[in-house]
Amino acid sequence: MVSGCHWRLGQEVTPTLVFDIETVPDTDGLKKLLELPADTPTADVARIAMLQRRQQSGSDFLPLHQHRVCAISCALRSSEGFRVWSLGGPESGEAELIRRFFDGIEKYTPQLVSWNGSGFDLPVLHYRAMVHGIQSPRYWDLGDDDRDFRYNNYINRFHTRHLDLMDLLALYQPRANAPLDDIAKLCGYPGKLGMDGSRVWEAYLAGEIGAIRNYCETDVANTYLVFLRFQLMRGVFTPEEYRQEIARVREVLASYPGSHWQEFLQAWNN
Repeated sequence: MVSGCHWRLGQEVTPTLVFDIETVPDTDGLKKLLELPADTPTADVARIAMLQRRQQSGSDFLPLHQHRVCAISCALRSSEGFRVWSLGGPESGEAELIRRFFDGIEKYTPQLVSWNGSGFDLPVLHYRAMVHGIQSPRYWDLGDDDRDFRYNNYINRFHTRHLDLMDLLALYQPRANAPLDDIAKLCGYPGKLGMDGSRVWEAYLAGEIGAIRNYCETDVANTYLVFLRFQLMRGVFTPEEYRQEIARVREVLASYPGSHWQEFLQAWNN
């Protein structure tokens, strides 16, 4: 099974890629859908869309196809080590971020790990990749090109090539879903620090894309730590191997210069 591998230096194994996205309202698309004048200010477009959504559903959370990706962060564990980063740069457009994400899958065929990736991140990426005409044949393969993908592919909910930890731990029952922040903190990890998804749009309007990317990176770090605890629980790691992996994460994060990592490690040590 893909998710049962151990990462040993020099040994070829399937890499594990934990991912998370941050989104803002797709104001250009919303102008078309709501038939608003082209010169309608960005903030007003989002405000109108959220108001209509609130009137329809009681919540201003927009349908997934009306989101636009502003950050994608990844935590990669492979035989070469562990690292966390955000795709592209602060100036990168949505198409570039999404293309980089699917190009990585095309090149390395990693195991994907997420928290609510099936319910949010991947559907958003599907819609936005379609909008931009981005190809990803490896990701969409259901066994037509590679027979192994008939039995373990990225699309099937019950396969492990994409492991949605929230969905699996809840035993595919939405009423049993838990927030990543809660589970991370209950397991002794830092959880969210200073920002959550509800504040991303505000930060984006203020030009704080760097803070959004930092927040996204700490989210994937939390998800990876929860994944390690899951691997311990299911017997993939011995307690000693789990401790080694945890120590590796601490060591790598401590080597990063960002203040968000200093805050993350301080919260983890408390």
